[in-house]
Amino acid sequence: MLWIGGEITSLGIIEAALLPSLVSMLVPLGITAYALRGRDAVAPARVSSEHGLHTTDFERNLMFFMGLGILVAVPAFKTATHLPPFMGILFGLGILWLMGDLVHRHKEDMAKQHFTLVHALTRIDMGSLVFFIGILLAVATLEHSHILSSLALWLDQTVGRQDVIVMIIGIASAIVDNVPLVAASMGMYSLTEYPPDHFLWEFLAYCAGKKIQFFWYVKKISGLALVGYFSGAGVFLLQYQLLH
Repeated sequence: MLWIGGEITSLGIIEAALLPSLVSMLVPLGITAYALRGRDAVAPARVSSEHGLHTTDFERNLMFFMGLGILVAVPAFKTATHLPPFMGILFGLGILWLMGDLVHRHKEDMAKQHFTLVHALTRIDMGSLVFFIGILLAVATLEHSHILSSLALWLDQTVGRQDVIVMIIGIASAIVDNVPLVAASMGMYSLTEYPPDHFLWEFLAYCAGKKIQFFWYVKKISGLALVGYFSGAGVFLLQYQLLH
């Protein structure tokens, strides 16, 4: 969202958030590995394919890495063509659709149907899409009624420190949802005052860029997640001070 809105650039956010993101992953991973040392690992039961249909390792790996590569290539597509990102995603979807049809062209029609992109699109969670549309419309209403700008002013006067404000937004995004919180933040602060790749946007991308179901999160890994979160945030702030 921040990238599409012009608040951050691809290379800028990689340089700013790569090391803090790795730290936020490695610190809780190291703690967990230490706590679980000596225990036997039990592999989960393998779930059989839908309707007993199977694909080869080559077919699975080809479609997986093509899908991953297309997602990674979207920023390059936008830079090269200057078209909106959704055009790159649709173009990549067309390539994936074509490749899927070619890979499974020799299968029977009934079997082939379950491996088509049309079948995959039927699995889209429409409820979630409607939820996000409603959230974004609500945030747009708050922005145009100047409630978000008033909230930003109140936070500046009450908290005072920009890094603390962003960390509060990041923690709140784990409770509410990261999409509306980022959208609200984009409405609270303008690109005129905070240009692309400003500290505010890059730190926000780190702090609010994670999404885990809240109740599962609190019950299972809230302590580990907070340790990783604050470790990465500390590295981000230290890195920013050293490089700026």
